[in-house]
Amino acid sequence: MASTPRTDGARALDAATVSAALDAALQTVQRNITLHGDAYPDDTTRGDRYQIRPAIPGFPVGANRGWTTSFWVGQQWLAWELTGDEQYRAAAQRHAVDFAQRVRAEHDLDTHDLGFLYSLGSLTAARLAESEAERADARDAGLDAAEHLMRRFLEPAGIIQAWGDLSDPQQSGRTIIDSLMNMPLLTWAHEQTGDERFADAVRRHTAQLREHILRPDNSTFHTFYWDTVTGEPLRGATEQGAFDDSCWARGQAWGVYGFAINYRATGDERLLESAWRCAEYFLSHLPADGVPYWDLVYTDENPAPRDSSAAAIAACGFLELARVDPDAERAARAHALAETLVADLIAGYTPAQPGDADGLLLHSVYDLPKDNGVDEGTLWGDYFYLEALTRLVRPEWVTYW
Repeated sequence: MASTPRTDGARALDAATVSAALDAALQTVQRNITLHGDAYPDDTTRGDRYQIRPAIPGFPVGANRGWTTSFWVGQQWLAWELTGDEQYRAAAQRHAVDFAQRVRAEHDLDTHDLGFLYSLGSLTAARLAESEAERADARDAGLDAAEHLMRRFLEPAGIIQAWGDLSDPQQSGRTIIDSLMNMPLLTWAHEQTGDERFADAVRRHTAQLREHILRPDNSTFHTFYWDTVTGEPLRGATEQGAFDDSCWARGQAWGVYGFAINYRATGDERLLESAWRCAEYFLSHLPADGVPYWDLVYTDENPAPRDSSAAAIAACGFLELARVDPDAERAARAHALAETLVADLIAGYTPAQPGDADGLLLHSVYDLPKDNGVDEGTLWGDYFYLEALTRLVRPEWVTYW
């Protein structure tokens, strides 16, 4: 059977379905807090169960390391905003203290994913903390993280390097589509300080991705390289997709959400159009049940593992488009598309009963080429699924991005 492109709302989503899904998700978040305490779960489940993040040299079991720990904290903040239950706020606040310690000790900061880490780990705490001392500590940590991220800004290429030590020749001049979601940390730092360095980095970096990581057919490269001396664009490639010229599903979803967020930040209408270009390609390559294969090169005739996390990210992207697009007709369409994606996830990609799995979402893929987290739950998939549900029940919700 060939894939049936999903281009408009197709599966109904009613308030009772969303409420039941939200209740089940919150039960899982609560249970995971009880299971893990203040330790951090690993990036993905194994057999649908999260294990504590393993020890590696320099970091004990359960330590705050890697790029995904903040998605666990983000779930706690969302749960607190939804319920007012103090257990969620207290857990999130303890993690906020830990994130402040991480950046001050300069533990595992050689990544552009400081944006993911500190938008949820500190910026949210700076806004939602109950005491002025908590708020100030989180704000200072966020500004420290933004300064660390700015160290990765490469002149004259005008991009932020994605991974690794800046002296690593294999990583030199590389950025990735995910980086769009890391820009809100710099946008926030500009709002807090008025320092134009931050805003200029956002404008230049997003312009480079708009011009080079987004292909003429509206698909995206996962990664792209620039010459760090001349600033010339060099080549696109992939790290987690099927092929250099295929379209990694999660990357395409990052494009929908990330370009929309940066349109809000900059007012550059070309970024809004880029978000829609990513959206249309994503929609036209969905299989019959509406949840993408891990790379969009695959179809129902040529199937592969699904990535439910990509659908959750895209749903949040559509809800952002529904909020920021000045065209009322397109905004309404974006909201309907988000509802369809969420309905598809609820229907086929969540545990049958709370307790059947530790993940809020099943059937995600972290990195299939490396056989890492294939057909498992992921911290980011869980977070963005819960964010999408939050956006649906709380249209006034203030974004963490």
